[in-house]
Amino acid sequence: MRTKSTLEQWNTLAEVERCGSIQAAAQSMNKSHTTLLYSIKKLETQLGVSLVELKGRRTVLNENAKVLLRRAIPMVEQARDLELLSKHLSEGVEPEIIVAIDHLCNRDWIFHPMRQFLEKNNFTSVQIKETSLSSTTEAVVQQWSDISIVPLPVENHLAEAFATVTMIPVVGKSHPLAQKTSVCNEDLQSVTQIVTRDLGRNDKRLNVGWLKAQRRITVDNFDHAWQAVVCGLGFCRIPDHRLAQYDTSQIVRLPLVGGERYQVPLHLVAPKGTRTGIAAKQLYELLLLNAKQRLGC
Repeated sequence: MRTKSTLEQWNTLAEVERCGSIQAAAQSMNKSHTTLLYSIKKLETQLGVSLVELKGRRTVLNENAKVLLRRAIPMVEQARDLELLSKHLSEGVEPEIIVAIDHLCNRDWIFHPMRQFLEKNNFTSVQIKETSLSSTTEAVVQQWSDISIVPLPVENHLAEAFATVTMIPVVGKSHPLAQKTSVCNEDLQSVTQIVTRDLGRNDKRLNVGWLKAQRRITVDNFDHAWQAVVCGLGFCRIPDHRLAQYDTSQIVRLPLVGGERYQVPLHLVAPKGTRTGIAAKQLYELLLLNAKQRLGC
């Protein structure tokens, strides 16, 4: 079904409402009063309903017009958004970008700069994908991400220092190791270790760090690992920023000889290099600026 009215007519009506009268709208739109009045009268004929009335010497919208405009204004705004989106697309601005973050990364380091990004980019959606171990490398090598946070720089890809994560060995208060004043390598071998799963492909999965416990519980992420620790299922190394978000009264930090804490550096990478899109570059720069401020660079 063809519509009887046009977006231009509804846009004119919306401007009359915004300005308060046809006379004021004509001045705002740099058109004559007669031209606007003719356009609105034509719309009245097309719709079969009156839209304006006289108030003193001014021609203003009546209640019919105001009721219709409540439905029409979102339509006019959507049309404007479509035109602006088309402009962005023609300039090469991506409608969507993918950010791959290693599971060791504090999400706040991503979300705070992203808020600034979204304030200036109304038409670019962002996918956040969590990676770990081999899948972190895959995101860069296979270039399926526009931005990646990785523990170690990937071969032939430039990287910027982004953050440092401290890993802390912990157990639940009910665990036998929680009562020890000193824990050694042999103590760990005889209990259950909780580890996070490599999210990469089966044929390229990696193992990192101390993994000599006789038995393991493998989980998808540190939230699951934390729950397992609190339940007393075993020990796990958990990032310090995660511990800051939890109720640590439920756990004990292991006094592990030679391994009470170790640090993992994180790096910011643009896997596509010079082919990185406009929006992805903007977010990358905001992430890098935030990182430099945190690191005191």
